[in-house]
Amino acid sequence: MSPPASLSDIVLFTVTTVAAIFLQNKLSQQKDSDMSAKSTPVLNSAFVFVKPHANTKKVQDLVREELTKKGITILKEIDIGGPEIDSKKLIDQHYYAIASKATILPAKEIPVPADKFKAEFGEEWDTVLSEGRAVNAMEACAKFGCDASGLNDAWGKAKVTKFGGGFYCGLVTIGSQSLYVFNAFFMSMRSKFVGKDDSIHGYIVEWDASTLAWADFRGKVLGPTDPADAPAGAIRKLILESYKELGLTSEPNKGDNGVHASASPFEGLAEKMNWMGLGITDDAFGRALLDAGLSPATIKAWSVDPRVTVSEGEKASVFDTLEDVDVGDCLKKLVELNVLNSSSQ
Repeated sequence: MSPPASLSDIVLFTVTTVAAIFLQNKLSQQKDSDMSAKSTPVLNSAFVFVKPHANTKKVQDLVREELTKKGITILKEIDIGGPEIDSKKLIDQHYYAIASKATILPAKEIPVPADKFKAEFGEEWDTVLSEGRAVNAMEACAKFGCDASGLNDAWGKAKVTKFGGGFYCGLVTIGSQSLYVFNAFFMSMRSKFVGKDDSIHGYIVEWDASTLAWADFRGKVLGPTDPADAPAGAIRKLILESYKELGLTSEPNKGDNGVHASASPFEGLAEKMNWMGLGITDDAFGRALLDAGLSPATIKAWSVDPRVTVSEGEKASVFDTLEDVDVGDCLKKLVELNVLNSSSQ
């Protein structure tokens, strides 16, 4: 193409050419930026917290030191007191599958299988409900006039049946009164978190999956549920071995094992949303899920660990399905589940 002869045409030609070059450069820079963003790996990220029974400064320091020593980056730390945990029902949301029947849903909203109820207790569920003889665990404490410990003792003597995972009903008697109570044992668990002097100390952490697998993060860095079974150097083992020096008043055990950590990147997202109040877009994995096609509604619904379709004719817990799966495979699995459950609706 030959340049025009007139001065005005030359100016127009020059301006047009410069603009085209500028636009091409900007598009090239944007493409490079987009490619860089897509190639930046999303890291494994979890929520870790020191449980109330072990929440001393020495334990906090030990956890921080051990995490850092293993190449894990601590992004943020937070303290949350018992009254806030109680009022916001943070521990109830954390154990939603259990707590939904114990403290969150009233008896009339709990999905009781009427046929199984009658087979176990010899009464019609609708009749029991209409007569006000069924309550969740929190309501039971109020009706019986007892605390969590008293309810737990009575639960231990009650006829109890299991309706599903984390779903129990018992005919509880205290004094002259008998009530059908759901998941009464949770009140004792809950009481350890919500007292005025109770608190947790939390950490948002991240690390590269290529240098530390999620299974090793939980099994070797944290240690298994029973600290006595943990390998040497695991955080739960270290707390058990030095609990007196660390300021604990009793020896850690399977229930009171010092520290909690998320079981997968998705559980980590759910726990950060619950305990830290993060939005989905505040978290790198949350943004990756949105980019991969999961809706905010699905992410929120699955963050309380419902049972979903995992294969044809089979349902399972979301959290159980993703346990110990690193971030890349966790993202792929959630996309598969999203497609499977969208098509099955």
